[in-house]
Amino acid sequence: MKLTKTAIPEVVILEPTIFKDDRGFFYESYNDESFRSALAELGLDEPGPFVQDNHSCSNKGVLRGLHFQSAPYSQGKLVRVVQGSVFDVAVDIRPESRTYGSWVGLELSAKNKKMLWIPDGFAHGFLTLEDDTHFLYKTTNFYNRDAERSIIWNDPVINIRWPLEAVGDLIISEKDSEANSFENHISLK
Repeated sequence: MKLTKTAIPEVVILEPTIFKDDRGFFYESYNDESFRSALAELGLDEPGPFVQDNHSCSNKGVLRGLHFQSAPYSQGKLVRVVQGSVFDVAVDIRPESRTYGSWVGLELSAKNKKMLWIPDGFAHGFLTLEDDTHFLYKTTNFYNRDAERSIIWNDPVINIRWPLEAVGDLIISEKDSEANSFENHISLK
C-alpha cells in the first residue's frame, strides 16, 4: 500500500497494491497494521480504532456534504468507491491549523481503487460522477445525530472547484442545501 500526502499533509491518498492476471484482480483493501505503520512513516498521528462502516449508493449528480461531527464526536474517515466514481473533497475546519479553510479533492473510483484518509477536524463531501456509485467508508467514531454539522457545498470562502460540467443537474438534499456558510461555522465556535 502506497500512502501519499496531499496539499493538506494530514489528508492522505492510499493506493493499494493490486495483483492482476487473466482471472481478474486481488488487493487488500484494508490492513490495520500496514495503514498505521505507513501513517507513522509519514510522521502523521494514528487514528483511533475504526468503529463503524458505512455504505451509500448514489446516482450521477448527487452531491453530499460538506458533513462533519462536532467534538467530542468528530470522526476520521477512510473512504473509497467500489462501483462508479466520485469527486471527493476534504475541507480543513481546524481553527489552529495553517491550512484552515483549505480543501483538497480528487477522483475516487472503482477503476483507480484509490482511497482517502480524512482525519477528524475536516468536513467531507463528494459529487457522484456516475449512476449507481457505491461509496464506502470507515469511521473512528459512531454517528451522533446531535453532533451532526454541515457547511454549504458551494461556500464562496472555501471555493471548491467541483467538476459540475461532468454531471449536469445536481441532486442535493434539502438539509445540505440549507447548510451553514463557512463564516457562520466560524462564528459558532
